[in-house]
Amino acid sequence: MSELYSLPDGWEWKTFDNVLILIQNGISDTQNDEGIGFPISRIETIQNETLDSNRIKYVDISDKSIIEKYRYDYGDILFSHINSFEKVGKVCLYTNQIENLLHGVNLLRMKFIDDLDSRFVFYYLISNMSRVFYEPYIKKAINQASINQKNIKSIPIPLPPLSEQQRIVSKLDNLFEKIDKSIALHQKNIDEADIFMASVLNDVFVELEEKYGLDNIGNMIDILTDYHSNGAYKDLKANVELLDEEDYALMIRATDLENGDYTNNVKYITESAYNFMSKSKVFGGEIILPKIGTIGNVYFMPYLERPVSLAMNLFMLRCSDKVMNKYMFLFLKSPRGNENILNKANGAVTKTITKDAVRSIELPFPPLKTQQKVVAYLDEISQKMDKIKEIQKEKMQSLKELKASILDKAFKGEL
Repeated sequence: MSELYSLPDGWEWKTFDNVLILIQNGISDTQNDEGIGFPISRIETIQNETLDSNRIKYVDISDKSIIEKYRYDYGDILFSHINSFEKVGKVCLYTNQIENLLHGVNLLRMKFIDDLDSRFVFYYLISNMSRVFYEPYIKKAINQASINQKNIKSIPIPLPPLSEQQRIVSKLDNLFEKIDKSIALHQKNIDEADIFMASVLNDVFVELEEKYGLDNIGNMIDILTDYHSNGAYKDLKANVELLDEEDYALMIRATDLENGDYTNNVKYITESAYNFMSKSKVFGGEIILPKIGTIGNVYFMPYLERPVSLAMNLFMLRCSDKVMNKYMFLFLKSPRGNENILNKANGAVTKTITKDAVRSIELPFPPLKTQQKVVAYLDEISQKMDKIKEIQKEKMQSLKELKASILDKAFKGEL
């Protein structure tokens, strides 16, 4: 664990065990989406250090003692102790954002002594300084990580007198309000760039549709494949194992494509597994679609200059020599293309799409030379929008780093 640093006069180091009056997991009763009963928190409810009212469910409970035991009180802190490694430690402060919210399983609820302002604790837990202390205790497992209550109780926290806690919280509130407004402005600029690009895409493909009509994707592709095209489930299980340590081939997943990160927190397979899955080798330039869950997302596979294989729950398309992969990708990214994909999906809660449904999606089919001109025109605009977005993201990152720096000063008594 990181060494404790010197504190100003009047401050002292405590552990969470010294200042907690309650730390508990939540109830695991059956949840519903119909709004029956009381709202209940879930892992997903914590978003951007606050509560997202769109990510709750409900539990139908009538036992008053259970309701009172698990109903959040103003000032409680929610702590994500079971999540992905990076997301263990996500927190938010309950300030009655959702009335009568009950405490659900897989989130810890914390209450603190009267001499401790829970807002001070919240700011401490979102700081890099607290993460340094508890990260060594996070245990990794398959597809998740966790930290136990015993280790959380051992986390050190620097404590000034209550009046100083309140002064620091007030200053942080004021500073962060200004910084968050600036971040929101940069995000608005990014959103407007996306809206503009979507409008351009829509205008182009509406015009092409009016001029050339529509044809099915099935008539334009040479390959539509997925992970399970390589054999039966038992054969895949016997021949393919996902690895955390770097190996021969990268197993490309939707999350990698979404993040544009092909190095951190990725999965690998051996050369033997790669060769076994000969029908889903990925070389770059393909179109990749989710076939369950995030239907409507579309990715253009980059050239990674290494062996790559397609992960589960994705389709991969390669066009015939009469159609540019990039042209089809740009159409599917357009509002009209997205609508066409969603119209072919099945399911109310968890959406899915089949190979036949993908083949039946319609798009304009102009001559190859026209496609080339369209791609060049849209790429030029897209690059300009990407540059605008990149600048805005850099500014947002600088502001987030400023917040981290301010928090560091706050908990060293320098604010």
